[in-house]
Amino acid sequence: MNNPYSKINRRNFLKSAMTTGLLLPVSSSLLARTSIAKRNPLAIPTLETGTRKANQVSFNLKINASKTAFFQGLNTPTLGINQSFLGPVLRAKHGDYVNINVSNQINQISTLHWHGMTLPANMDGGPHQEIKPGKTWNSRFQIRQGASTLWYHSHAMHQTGPQVYSGLAGMFILDDEASLNSDLPQNYGVDDIPCTIQDRRFNRDGSLAYNTSMPDHMMGMQGSTMLVNGVVDPVLYAKSTLLRLRLHNGSNARTYHLAFDDNRPFYVIASDCGFLSQPFKTNQIRLAAAERVEILLDVSDRKQIMLKSLASTGNGGGMMPMMRMMNNSAELDILLIDARKAQASKHKIPSSLPVSAIHPDPRKAVTNRKFELEMGMMRGGPMGMMRGGANNGGGMFRINGKSMDKNRIDFQVKRNSTEIWHISNASPMAHPFHVHNVQFKVLDRNGKRPHPSETCLKDTVLVGPGETVRIVMSFPEYSDANIPYMYHCHILEHEDQGMMGQFVVV
Repeated sequence: MNNPYSKINRRNFLKSAMTTGLLLPVSSSLLARTSIAKRNPLAIPTLETGTRKANQVSFNLKINASKTAFFQGLNTPTLGINQSFLGPVLRAKHGDYVNINVSNQINQISTLHWHGMTLPANMDGGPHQEIKPGKTWNSRFQIRQGASTLWYHSHAMHQTGPQVYSGLAGMFILDDEASLNSDLPQNYGVDDIPCTIQDRRFNRDGSLAYNTSMPDHMMGMQGSTMLVNGVVDPVLYAKSTLLRLRLHNGSNARTYHLAFDDNRPFYVIASDCGFLSQPFKTNQIRLAAAERVEILLDVSDRKQIMLKSLASTGNGGGMMPMMRMMNNSAELDILLIDARKAQASKHKIPSSLPVSAIHPDPRKAVTNRKFELEMGMMRGGPMGMMRGGANNGGGMFRINGKSMDKNRIDFQVKRNSTEIWHISNASPMAHPFHVHNVQFKVLDRNGKRPHPSETCLKDTVLVGPGETVRIVMSFPEYSDANIPYMYHCHILEHEDQGMMGQFVVV
C-alpha cells in the first residue's frame, strides 16, 4: 500500500498539531506536585463481589454524571459507575452465573462491554446492546474461563472514546480454584493492587480537553497528565515486600513502555486472559491500550521507586516527524512506590504458575482469515476522517477497505470451530487489535516467535506498521445469527471513526 497520508496537506496537519498547545492544559508540573509530601495516596477501587447465593452472583451498576476533584480547588465534570469517575472492581470466579443490572442515568445512550469475557452476543455490551437514558439493561452469563484480569467499559457507537475518557471503565477480576489455592499474593489492596493507568489532558478550568485537534482524531487522544485509579501524582505506600500489581492500560490511545527508575527487574506472571506457565523476568514491558499485565515486584530493599513509561521514538519509520513526536515519545512518571515501611511478605516468586486454560490448537484451524488495518483518504475526501464509520470504504479508518457499518455483517464463523487470523498493518502507526468473545494465542509476528509475555491467552494484540501478526482462537458454543460480536482497533478514536467490523457465530 502506498503512503496513506500522501493526500493530506502536511502544512495544515503541522499547524493543527501546534495549535493543540493553545489549550493551556493543566499538568502535574504546573501544579508543582513533585515531592512525596505533595503526592496523593493511590486510591484502591471499591471491591464489588456482588450479592451471592451459592454460585449465583448479582451486581447493580449505575452509569452517572458527576464531578471529580483531580486538582485542589477544581471540579472536573466526569462520568462514573457507582461513583464519580471510573467504576468499582467487580470480582467473580469460574462457574459463577452472574447477573448484572446496568442503569443509565446520563443524558446519552451508553453501553457496558465486558472486555475479554466469553459470553452470548446479546450479553456482550457492544454497540448493539444500547442502554437509553433512564433505562436499565440486564446482562446474564456464566463465567466459563479461568483466572484473569479483565475490564469493562462503554462501547457506545461513535461515543466509546469520549465516554471512556470521561470515566466509564472499571476492572473485572476473575478467579478459579487453582489461582485461589496458589501461593501468589492475593490480599486485595494490600499486596494485590489493581492499577488502571490513564493519560488525560485538562484545561485551565479543570475540565477534560477531548479531541481538540486533527492529531487527536488521527492518532487517538493522548494527554500529559497521568492518572492511576483516577489519581493524579499517585503514591502507593507498600504494605508488603512482594507486590502483585495488576497493570491495566485504560488509556484511549497511548502505548506505555513500563520500567522502574532504578531499572530493577520484575516478574511477569499473567497477561490479558490468564497466567504464563512460569514467571518471566524482565526490567521493562510494553503495554498497549486495553492490554493488561500482572507483575510481581520485590521491594524488600524498602526504597522509593518510580514506575515510569520510557520515551519512545514512535511506532514506525513511516510516520511523519510530527506524528513520531506526538506518539508515545515522552518519558512519563506513572506511580511512585514508597516501600520504606513495607512488612516482610510470606510469599516468594514461584517457579510455576496455576495455568488452567486450554490453549487453541492451530492444527485444528478450519479457516484462515486476513485483516488489513488501514488509515488514509479514500472517496470520503478530507472530512472522511472526521466522520465515524462512514460507508463501505468511505472513512479514513478501515479494516479490509471498509469502515464500520452497524448494519453490515462482515462474515460468519462456526461455533466450536478454530480459526487462524492474519492481522497486517498497512498504516504508519501501531494499532492494538481486539476481538470480542474469544481468548486467542499469538502464533508469530512476521514469522518470528512472540515476546515471552505474549505466550498466554490474550484478547488484544499490538500490531506495528508493516507487521503481520497471526493469532489462533477457538469460538465457544454460543451462537446467534443476528447479533454480532466486534473486532476493532482499541485506539478508541480509531474505533469510533470506523476501524471496526463485526461477525456472527452460527
